Amino acid sequence: MRILVMGGTRFIGVYLTKLLVSQGHEVVLFNRGNKPAPVAGVRVIQGDRKDAAALKEKLAGERFDAIFDNNGRELSDTQPLVALFGDQVQHFIYVSSAGVYLKSDEMPHAEGDAVDPNSRHKGKFATEDFLASQNIPFTAVRPVYIYGPQNYNDVEAWFFERVVRDRPMPIPGNGMALTQMGHVADLAASMAAVLGNDQAKGQIYNISGDKAVSFDGLARACAISAGRDPATLKLVHYDPKAFDFGKQKAFPMRVQHFFTTIAKAKAELNWGPQFDLVEGLRDSFKNDFLASGRHQVEREFPLDDEILAAS
Repeated sequence: MRILVMGGTRFIGVYLTKLLVSQGHEVVLFNRGNKPAPVAGVRVIQGDRKDAAALKEKLAGERFDAIFDNNGRELSDTQPLVALFGDQVQHFIYVSSAGVYLKSDEMPHAEGDAVDPNSRHKGKFATEDFLASQNIPFTAVRPVYIYGPQNYNDVEAWFFERVVRDRPMPIPGNGMALTQMGHVADLAASMAAVLGNDQAKGQIYNISGDKAVSFDGLARACAISAGRDPATLKLVHYDPKAFDFGKQKAFPMRVQHFFTTIAKAKAELNWGPQFDLVEGLRDSFKNDFLASGRHQVEREFPLDDEILAAS
């Protein structure tokens, strides 16, 4: 297939591009940065997708069998692609987010659960809804927290920063809120498994790791992956409502139970996560955190210090 990948030189796109090329597909990348393609010989079209007129101009005359929209956040990001290619693509795969779900007392989240109209990810659900209304063969994937080498969001790195410096680790609540992590390579594999799968067309799939993990458990898993004894961790629990940090984040995850069932994806895509949590975190620690030298950078932790001082 000839495939367009929107955003193919960072994180998800890197893993996906390498996988698609290894499967024999012709891949074209569209992104606004100037990073090289992750695979030699892959064509990169540089442009800003937020500029709909420029996007249409740069992609005019192109034809694609499939599109992976990895970085669309708002409906307006995706509409120009549908206008250009909606009548020709065999499959349109959209990376949404499990963040669309409405907070619930009953977990895990399943694909048919209610969505939150006020979520910061509401643009992603609006895009899913739009794709369904356009009679276009689409599939949406809803990851929870994605981690792994090249992650540009400080999720696992938040824990690594404190583990390697033997710092007390401020954990909101009692540390028992359950969350869920999915390795980026497993996400890319699920997306490739969607491609051309007729059963997947018109469907939405939660994608993440097999198990939920508590905040305290994630801290311990990060310690183990970094070669440290988890028993030596200094976990300090605090009430997040007692602090006002404005737009700054004292903790990298939403402070609530937040995890999904991935049973549908496993059953219909012949897919399953290959990384368990510690193995995946070890991959991220060795091949990203240490490899980038983050453990050697002088750092300050002002929000931590404020929390610890009050505790």
